[in-house]
Amino acid sequence: MSTSNTRSPIRTDTSIPRRPLLWMAAALLFTLPPFFDSLAIWVPWLFLVSLALKFWMEPRGYRLRSIILKLLLVATALTTIFVSYGSVRGVEAGISLLVVLMSLKILEAHTAREFRVMVLMGWILCLCGFFLSQDFATAICLLITFTLLLVALIQFHRGAAPGAVWPPVGTTFKLLLQAFPLMVLFFLLFPRINAALRFELRPFRSANTGFSDRLSPGSIAALANSSEIAFRAEFPGSSTRPSGPMYWRGVVMWRCNGMEWRAPYTPRPKAPSSTPDVADSGALSVQPSNAKEIQQKITLAPNGARWMFALDRPIKAVPGAMLARGDYLSSFQPIRKSRRYDVVSSASSRSEITAKERAEALEVPASISPAVRDLAHSWTVQSRDSRGVVSSALQFFRTQGFSYSLTPGEYDDLEEFLFRRRVGFCEHYAASFGTLMRLAGIPARVVVGYLGGEYNDLGDFFLVRQADTHAWCEVWLPENGWTRVDPTSAVAPGRASLDLTSFLETRVASGQMGARRNALIAQLLRSGLFTNVRFIWQTLSYEWDTRLLAFDADVQDVLLTSMGIASRGPVFLVVQILLVAIALLAIYFAWMQLRTRSRVDRVKALYEHFCRKTARLGVPRDPCEGPLNFTRRAAQSLPNESNHIRQIADTYILLRYAAQPAPEMLESFAKEVNAFGARTRH
Repeated sequence: MSTSNTRSPIRTDTSIPRRPLLWMAAALLFTLPPFFDSLAIWVPWLFLVSLALKFWMEPRGYRLRSIILKLLLVATALTTIFVSYGSVRGVEAGISLLVVLMSLKILEAHTAREFRVMVLMGWILCLCGFFLSQDFATAICLLITFTLLLVALIQFHRGAAPGAVWPPVGTTFKLLLQAFPLMVLFFLLFPRINAALRFELRPFRSANTGFSDRLSPGSIAALANSSEIAFRAEFPGSSTRPSGPMYWRGVVMWRCNGMEWRAPYTPRPKAPSSTPDVADSGALSVQPSNAKEIQQKITLAPNGARWMFALDRPIKAVPGAMLARGDYLSSFQPIRKSRRYDVVSSASSRSEITAKERAEALEVPASISPAVRDLAHSWTVQSRDSRGVVSSALQFFRTQGFSYSLTPGEYDDLEEFLFRRRVGFCEHYAASFGTLMRLAGIPARVVVGYLGGEYNDLGDFFLVRQADTHAWCEVWLPENGWTRVDPTSAVAPGRASLDLTSFLETRVASGQMGARRNALIAQLLRSGLFTNVRFIWQTLSYEWDTRLLAFDADVQDVLLTSMGIASRGPVFLVVQILLVAIALLAIYFAWMQLRTRSRVDRVKALYEHFCRKTARLGVPRDPCEGPLNFTRRAAQSLPNESNHIRQIADTYILLRYAAQPAPEMLESFAKEVNAFGARTRH
């Protein structure tokens, strides 16, 4: 008998097996989406090129060996990062440096230790990706990355055995399912140290919005193709959902410069005695006698500014914002992360205008041409009534050949727009109409916000995009107060009842506009299947934002109170969580021990049953005899059953000593042992 005390050699691979490398490459590819959107464009491309080079180099035994070359590449990377960001400090510069170093590590890695380092760096990149963005798409990508990196690590340690591609996947999902209860426990009960999971560590880049303190020709039309989300709105209770056009109020502009308008530099709060003003649907709003209050729950996307939105018009301020003069919400702090608030609007009221506001609402620049002044004066001659002047102006836009266009071009002055070219988007009509009203002696102001929105019946919310940005006017009528007038509706009937995308598609179908996209693509986007998939994705993203990312300390307190374990402080809560976690782990380990012991006991019992059968055939097993020696001796003594004996012995060894034998192997072993005696008797 030979004995050996030699240890298995330490693994000193000079190349990484192909299967683990494939899993790791697939994982790292899913880290790219947040990098492409957030970092300098050359950083993710370098990462992608490094992965491609690795697959070309590895079969040929090439790798980055030279220390001098490595130092030169690192120095080049630091210099390039400094040039791109102006510094090597900061979140984006730091993550860029980590990605670049990971790219170089991919090119030089060739040992087991370096493979593990790459997996660890991949998990760190997952965390970095979450620092850059916490939206639902990024979360899905990073979850896939984390899972595939775990698969790569398990595949690496299993080796390259035949048929060993999918077992690591199964093992990975078992580990994740086992960890899931603890993940839920810590998410729900661990004390919150900040407002929620939504945070912004990188320098904020202003969103592509149409909102600033200035409205100029072309500023809104440029957003017609933008699919960026501005906000989502719910109406608690279907009975309060508005039936007419939805004008979402954003900012009110008082300062007129012909075709350009601007808001006050510093918003002033509305006087406490004022009540909400008039707002209703149609080109010229009509004062309803008993309009209802409409409740809304708004989830606002970060925009870097202070504009907050509500259905026309909000009644009072919301926490962290003021109701500014002109009845719009202005945040005290720039909105750099998603914000959720409740607001109430009313479509009917009456407020007075002060002498100072009247004077401000009648100011016009001296540069307005005589022809434009004469046009406004002609309406006052026709009608002494303010409402009649407004109707004459709308009739002018409706009958004088004005057209609605996303690309109206540039204008030198108001006269060129009104008398010669007459092509414009909503900002052209709102700005020109407001100026004409002031020239006619009617106080006017311009409002910029959003119009419409896409209703998601699956999630029961409206999604308003940047493409829905809209501008309209408000004029002061003695019998109504501030009254909304939308001159765009006079030129493009139907715009108020549809979101911009649907309205443009309708005009394309009727031949009033050229197609903005390929007809086949447009048909596909309008198909029921694509719409349902889009609504499902929008709903999941909305639930992610409102249920998970918005799970803050207040929501947690409500949950703990409903569970009867109201928080007694963070220390007590942490102790509770640890006790529950230890109990869960103890139950899990006890169950695993019981499961393993029951399997081993059954294997042992079946093997002893097999030994008793061989003893009846004249080949008893010595108590000190191992399974291999006994199998060899029994096969020699029973040559007719030698194959069956070896098969039973091999299965027994796998069941007894393998780390994770296949579950069906035990049942097969039982059948072989039970059939062994029967075959011999026959």
